[in-house]
Amino acid sequence: MTGSKPAAPGAQAPPLGERAAPAEAEHGTRSLLSDQQLLAGARERIALTAEVTTQLAGSLNLRRTILRLFALVRPGMADWVMLAMADDSSSRLSLFGGKNPTFSTAVHRAEAEDLGLTRVLRSGRSELLHVVDTGHADGLDSMIPHDGLRSEATALRPADVLGVALTARGSTVGVLVLVRGAGRGFTEEDVALAEVVAARAATALDSARLYEERTRVASVLQSGLRPPVLPRPDGLRLAARFRAAAQHLDIGGDFYDVHGSGDDWLVVLGDVCGKGVEAAVLTGRARQSVRTAYHFDRRPGGVLAALNAVLYEEDSDRFVTVVCARVRPAADGRSAEVTLAVAGHPPPLLVRADGSVVETEVAGTVAGVLPDVAYTETALRLESGDTLLMFTDGIYEARGPDGCYGMDRLRALLPAYAGASPAVVCEAVERDVVEYLGGRAHDDMALFAVSCER
Repeated sequence: MTGSKPAAPGAQAPPLGERAAPAEAEHGTRSLLSDQQLLAGARERIALTAEVTTQLAGSLNLRRTILRLFALVRPGMADWVMLAMADDSSSRLSLFGGKNPTFSTAVHRAEAEDLGLTRVLRSGRSELLHVVDTGHADGLDSMIPHDGLRSEATALRPADVLGVALTARGSTVGVLVLVRGAGRGFTEEDVALAEVVAARAATALDSARLYEERTRVASVLQSGLRPPVLPRPDGLRLAARFRAAAQHLDIGGDFYDVHGSGDDWLVVLGDVCGKGVEAAVLTGRARQSVRTAYHFDRRPGGVLAALNAVLYEEDSDRFVTVVCARVRPAADGRSAEVTLAVAGHPPPLLVRADGSVVETEVAGTVAGVLPDVAYTETALRLESGDTLLMFTDGIYEARGPDGCYGMDRLRALLPAYAGASPAVVCEAVERDVVEYLGGRAHDDMALFAVSCER
């Protein structure tokens, strides 16, 4: 407490009340300043937590969310910041930040098994450690399981290291590690603020992480459902076109595949009941069934029978139509023997080199609705200049201003492309159908053409 100043010699001492007034005024000023500082600090903490919520909300990009968090907490809350995120699908910890906010790496959890970082992950409770200026193992080793990052933080010794749990949806998904250098220790208010910020950030970070994981899973699954890259068999020319009903997707209920080697190839084109993602799932099942069946029986009728057996379920209303062609080119590449079988699918059209269009005579029951279905086969011969065209109902059922595109329109289009390559034939048909649609919605569309190598 500040004492009063002695009176000067010969001067009359002021009354007691007046003598105490300067000390009381000074104390009152300090109290007022202290209250103002506390109020300002409280306002800053409220503003920061609100800004964290605002800045991090709505972003589903994990790296962008992390960078925004670092920008918000440094240098105000810490001189050095690192984020550790637990990966539930592996035994690794992803580390972000440090001196360079864009830095990232991963370490095995075993490397941090007995460290404070792991304790925070397991308990969900913050840990505050004081780091002295020595060369011995300390809080930096406990909270930072990476040599390069640890060496960056070591430059701040003596320092305080605060590990704050990131808890979202009832589980700890990561740890925010904050380091302050000498003279900037963490008060109780600082720790409380860090925990509030971490709680706000945890939900945003976990949402972004889940979104990216689901996107990655969807991408992997989608890559397995996309139309395949066609092989280039000796003696044959192949081409295909696919247009999904959903413009933003490249998967759907129509599919094609080619299996084989040497002088024996199986071409499959099919149409699954429905469209979009649900149809694509059944498409994947159908494609895998055909691929497996082909290894045991290359006859189109046998492949379709196996597909039907796999897909058949008494309580299911889903089905698949398929055309299956076994193509065996001659050694000189000027002709090929073709064996056909269909499961409820429109038969292919054979465009002869002279411009005539022949509808192949083959029929069969759709796959997946009846048990023990046998499929008949028919044979034909491809000569040089001939093209065998397979297609799904999205082609001839495409609805334009005058109703469906129709088979008659398709047959009338093809003679002009007699002798053209399979790629040209497929492109011409797709273009004509799309022009006929005039921008209207459509079903999945797929085309596949085969000709001999001339």
